[in-house]
Amino acid sequence: MKSAVIRFPGINREDDAARALRLVTGRKAEMVWHGQTELPAGTDLVVLPGGFSYGDYLRCGAIAARSPIMEAVGTHAKRGGLVLAICNGLQIACEAGLLPGVLMRNAGMHFVCRFQYLRVERADTPFTNAYAEHQAIKVCVAHGEGNYVADEATMERLEGEGLVAFRYCDASGKLSEASNPNGATNAIAGIYSENLRVLGLMPHPENLVDPLVGGTDGRGLFESLARALGRGRLKGLTWSVDIATVLDSSTWTPDTGSGRSLPPTTGD
Repeated sequence: MKSAVIRFPGINREDDAARALRLVTGRKAEMVWHGQTELPAGTDLVVLPGGFSYGDYLRCGAIAARSPIMEAVGTHAKRGGLVLAICNGLQIACEAGLLPGVLMRNAGMHFVCRFQYLRVERADTPFTNAYAEHQAIKVCVAHGEGNYVADEATMERLEGEGLVAFRYCDASGKLSEASNPNGATNAIAGIYSENLRVLGLMPHPENLVDPLVGGTDGRGLFESLARALGRGRLKGLTWSVDIATVLDSSTWTPDTGSGRSLPPTTGD
């Protein structure tokens, strides 16, 4: 499984996404600068990570969507390649036309950073085959513009064709106004492209991939990708940490020998 993580000016979650991929697959993701015009040969998966590309000027993701590398990302998607767009990555994907709709200001007009449950709407996609249908999983949200909105025809198509990937919910999987952190239409937290090969979601599954940081529910998404692509290391990962590791997170290393990694950060 060969992955490419795109680096845009202002993002801050690329290393977290790369780390999650490495933990599950045992392979290091290629980091690709936004100014490049081609993806690495043989790329299976492209990740558009979270953060604040170009400082969120104009609109979130609007400038990054016009970066040189995005033409190659679009070509990759049209050929059936997998694309995972997380948080600011979803905003970029919508601006680039890879996914429909737009992300508006949170209904509460505040940046929201918290643990959040999601309901998995279907478990037969390259991104969700390690989950169960309607399973409630715990991840994190960290965004100010996560309120998903689309026109009526688009919403009918998303709902009718099973293109809603995740919905905000409570721990039992129930949808409610209280469990929706941003006012998103129909509690939509993530959507698919028509061919189910592009997934965009506002929450951060890469935050919760090992017990040290509060849970592993996000790991299933990356395991699903590895399964879908027929390769990856899904078993045998264990962790060795001590108090010195916790106090100095810049030095902690998983016992897989894969090298230095950093704990998750917050960002759009």
